[in-house]
Amino acid sequence: MRGAAAAAALLALAACAVPSARVEAPTRAAAAPAALPPVKVFPARRPQPPQRSNADIARDFLDLHFRLEGGSTLPQFTRFEGPVTLRVTGSPAPGFSRDLNALLARLRDEAGIPIRRVSGDSAGITIQSVSRAEIRRALPKAACFVVPNVSSLSEYRRNRRSARTNWSLLRSRERLAVFIPNDTSPQEVRDCLHEELAQALGPLNDLYRLPDSIFNDDNIHAVLTGFDMLILRATYAPELRTGMSRAEVAERLPAVLARLNPGGTRTAAVWLPETPRAWIAAYEQALGPSASPRDRLRAANRAAEIARDLGWQDHRRALSHYTLGRMLHVREPELALQHFRTAMSYLRGLPGTRMHQAKLTVQLAAYEIATGNGAAALARLGPAADTAAAHENAALLSTLLMLQAEALELEGRSVEARRVRLDSLGWARYGFGPDWVVEARLEEIAALRPSAP
Repeated sequence: MRGAAAAAALLALAACAVPSARVEAPTRAAAAPAALPPVKVFPARRPQPPQRSNADIARDFLDLHFRLEGGSTLPQFTRFEGPVTLRVTGSPAPGFSRDLNALLARLRDEAGIPIRRVSGDSAGITIQSVSRAEIRRALPKAACFVVPNVSSLSEYRRNRRSARTNWSLLRSRERLAVFIPNDTSPQEVRDCLHEELAQALGPLNDLYRLPDSIFNDDNIHAVLTGFDMLILRATYAPELRTGMSRAEVAERLPAVLARLNPGGTRTAAVWLPETPRAWIAAYEQALGPSASPRDRLRAANRAAEIARDLGWQDHRRALSHYTLGRMLHVREPELALQHFRTAMSYLRGLPGTRMHQAKLTVQLAAYEIATGNGAAALARLGPAADTAAAHENAALLSTLLMLQAEALELEGRSVEARRVRLDSLGWARYGFGPDWVVEARLEEIAALRPSAP
């Protein structure tokens, strides 16, 4: 399989990962300009409504609200009752207020939640902006997190083992804190805002079976989707209230969803199977930094075997192959490429998986470029870049555009390549942060293109 070994260098990169170190600039003309362009930001968008049945969405709503990630159940429904106030403390990163205000506008407009920012000493939700080191000292594996019944990181530390910060004991939502990093890329800050504020307001659980949601630990989606906004709008529907049991919510939910999402009443249910704890444990060990490379590979194989034995034909089967491909990219790049192609074969035609396909396109287009097939890479990259833009993932979008520039160079379209490469840099500054990271990503992708004979 000619060129697979050359492709391994880029296959090593996640679409949103930060390069670990600087590399030497390539000799051909692909280096970043002396002054990078301004940071680009996405215009206001309204995402597509969910394309699934209300029967499936009702099941998802109940499992999101009445279960926790560890598998325990919650006895009653909770939400904020009445208008929600929010304040910001700490030292917010540049661009934080812009992204927060945009998110609050979406929550009011799309989810119908009466939420507003205040400047006083107290609020229903406090967002504290602190360093990554402070977050890791409080919760070592977290990039950001949300806690009930506290208003600061110091208060959380004092009460971290008490009943008041235990989500399973929560019976009403009156005071919560969200802890967000202030020393990482703008996109990571924004992604944390979306995920943690959504959980502060609504569901506490994440479900791997959801292909079109931020309430999923697979990190496919960066911002709240149309499905997520529907879940939040249903959460604050007047038919529901804090204290209801699962049975009481289940009784009212069909009418709520029929009112909010009438198209879902005419769609047939798919009813994806539950995700077993064995697959979750294997998948999370494969991605976790604490295990050795050998143990991570074994875990990735285990996840793929479980998905196969269960007969899955959905995005989780594809995710299993994608993860295994990432584990194999250095030792067995040809086999890794087979897994990437298998993953794509499961995703084609599946609704709600365009972002999954866009992330896989990074790997598949990298192979095409490394083997000198610019036309094949361009055929993949255009639709994937459109998807990344529609889902506001700047890190993925910039990576796809950098790959597109290299493919254009292969096709002898140097003027277009320079334009696309320059366009990628503004998105990369939002997605990856510091200039040296942007330049390192550009150099790594430029090094993928075969040198002229």
